[in-house]
Amino acid sequence: MATGRGRLSSIDTLPEEAQEDIAWAMAELNRRQRTQAEILSDLNGRLADKGLELISKSAFNRRSMRLANAARRIAEGRALFEGIAPQFTPDRVDESNIVLGELIKMLIAELLDDEPGALTPKNSMEMARAYLATIQGQKLSAERRTKLVADFEKKASEAVAKVGKAKGLTEETVATLRAEILGVRREA
Repeated sequence: MATGRGRLSSIDTLPEEAQEDIAWAMAELNRRQRTQAEILSDLNGRLADKGLELISKSAFNRRSMRLANAARRIAEGRALFEGIAPQFTPDRVDESNIVLGELIKMLIAELLDDEPGALTPKNSMEMARAYLATIQGQKLSAERRTKLVADFEKKASEAVAKVGKAKGLTEETVATLRAEILGVRREA
């Protein structure tokens, strides 16, 4: 297994003064309105004007392929989340957190089952952190839900008391309404 970042490409070895031109070229590739050859020609023209080393077709192609793959993965992720976003309404967030947490735990267990000897200490640490983050997220979700329920009960109790007073209901009738209709406990 290779370690380190590997050999730097000719694009990576360009000086700081070329970075603006590289960023321009990557933005042009992302716009997808011009061919890769046209963009490379313009980029090399900009680099030549600055007296810098030109970029080869193969180096530019490798960089543009990496960029295209990253853009495709981002687009796929965006489409995936746009498809499931309606499921994450405020009243269903807690359910979704639990489902996502269980999915992550299941994936970790499957990874451990598939290749028990292939885990490095770093992989184990990353999985432990993912598991911990999942558990913490579920705990925060439960605490949030408990707070929301308590806030709702308080507001509902106050609303029932306010309407009861306006309509001339007795304290006992208001308490009965709280208990029977809203399921709110009688305050001591």
